[in-house]
Amino acid sequence: MASVSYGPEAIVLVLAAAGAAGLGFTLPVTAAIVVLLAVLIASYRQVIAAFPNGGGAYAVAKERLGHRTSLVAAASLIVDYVLNVAVSIAAGVAALTSAFPQLLPYTVGICLAILVGVTALNLYGIRESARAFMAPTVVFVLGIFAVIIGGLLRSEPASMATGAAVVTDAHTIGILLLLKAFSSGCAALTGVEAIANAVPSFAQPKVRRAQRAEVALGVLLGAMLLGLATLIEKFEIHPIEGTTVLSQLTEAALGHGIGYYIVQFATVILLALAANTSYGGLPTLTKILADDNCLPHRFAVTSPRQVYRFGVVALGISAAVLLIASEGNMNALVPLFAIGVFVGFTIAQVGMVRHWLATRAPGWQWRITLNGFGAALTFVAAIVTTAMKFTEGAWLIVVVLPLLVLAMERIRKTYNRIEGCRGAGGVPAEPRPTDTAIVVPISEVSELSREALSAAMSLGRDVTAVHVCLPGENLTLFTKEWEAWHPDVQLILLEDGDTTVGGPVARYIRDNFTDRRKVVVIAEIEPPAGWNHLLPSHRSDELERVLRKMPDTVVCHLRVQTA
Repeated sequence: MASVSYGPEAIVLVLAAAGAAGLGFTLPVTAAIVVLLAVLIASYRQVIAAFPNGGGAYAVAKERLGHRTSLVAAASLIVDYVLNVAVSIAAGVAALTSAFPQLLPYTVGICLAILVGVTALNLYGIRESARAFMAPTVVFVLGIFAVIIGGLLRSEPASMATGAAVVTDAHTIGILLLLKAFSSGCAALTGVEAIANAVPSFAQPKVRRAQRAEVALGVLLGAMLLGLATLIEKFEIHPIEGTTVLSQLTEAALGHGIGYYIVQFATVILLALAANTSYGGLPTLTKILADDNCLPHRFAVTSPRQVYRFGVVALGISAAVLLIASEGNMNALVPLFAIGVFVGFTIAQVGMVRHWLATRAPGWQWRITLNGFGAALTFVAAIVTTAMKFTEGAWLIVVVLPLLVLAMERIRKTYNRIEGCRGAGGVPAEPRPTDTAIVVPISEVSELSREALSAAMSLGRDVTAVHVCLPGENLTLFTKEWEAWHPDVQLILLEDGDTTVGGPVARYIRDNFTDRRKVVVIAEIEPPAGWNHLLPSHRSDELERVLRKMPDTVVCHLRVQTA
């Protein structure tokens, strides 16, 4: 619903190129977008019922259109979820700077501060964040309808914003201009997919609640878009530098008093929190992708608060990069917004056509007609949006989508190779003990060395201590200390060839224990918590990095607690 703050503005920015005559087409263009919205709402109600485990277009394509197509759908959704966060926050800050122009120089800093807050809230827990968003959502919706009703009842605007109009190249009204305005306004539809992706997040009965939410939010969005478009034509709103279209409409309908500031603050808060659409949908989608071996498995790991934290953090970082690159400019991000989501819409509708053909469920004839019509509309919208926005940054999305697909394919192939090495799915041979060599790197004669050798001797009898002779070391002193201690363990002195410890130890193990299993015991003092972890030399980390690359080698860390 928060997209009403930038969807109508995207239309006005395009139509303003043709002057007052062009702005007169705001309502017809918006009506066409609302028709498309209605088709999408009806179609996604069926997606929710047919695929209640979430995933939206990805889940549909995976089952009905094949693996590669499902990855295209997933990549398009990932791109648009990230853009939704960036655009929503940028639009919220634009509303704030419209009310308080003195904050305009701090746009990027405010955007990043809001992003950090929303990310932290979602890391705390999705249910807690959803409750926090209810109040500002209600205020926002009531405020927008107050603007619409107040504007319709006024014969003349209460007051109008003043400022320099945005300079555009003059165009005559033509089909290309109208198509460009339509493609720009379609940015208002990008949240339709989110509910289908996040069905598992709903309370029981999940499907019924998700379908009702889809319809309720769609009706509200359509009503607000049409109402605001009517006011844009009535008050002859045009783009003004530093002031949003919604700010102008609010001022014209309610004046520049308390009502104006309530709507603006509600817009700021809701747009900042509208990013929650992505925080609710993307981590669920990445979890599904991780379960399918298309993303690292850590994206499927939940925190104690049942949050997919790696998905949340990755989303926050990606959105921060976009906000910094665009300098928090909403209108620089909106042209990128709708392309990926229309690719996902089209794939979902085609997949549902295949679904009804395969299942022949009751009413499949009218269902297939609806989804087929939706597929045609969204395919045309995807082509139009890409063509109209290509030179305005859409080329970046055209490049990023295949790169994401290739990356997920690479990850999947790697996991398949790992699965083959694991040998899962069958009954393995009976485990048997093997001849094992136990190696203990020793840096000095100390209590830590005693602990390491004691642990090694408890694992087996064939224990060898190795000591790397580093430059400047008093080797005679070390030898005397070892002979005085005289543990019942063989000591091997290794020459330092590259001023490291890991290299000589790895070479010794590789050259002397070719056909045996190797266990390397590394003892280290566990420092107190916090910044004290920076104090040790971390030679043990160097050893582990080298040794873990060697086949048939087990690295054991023995951590000795400080007093």
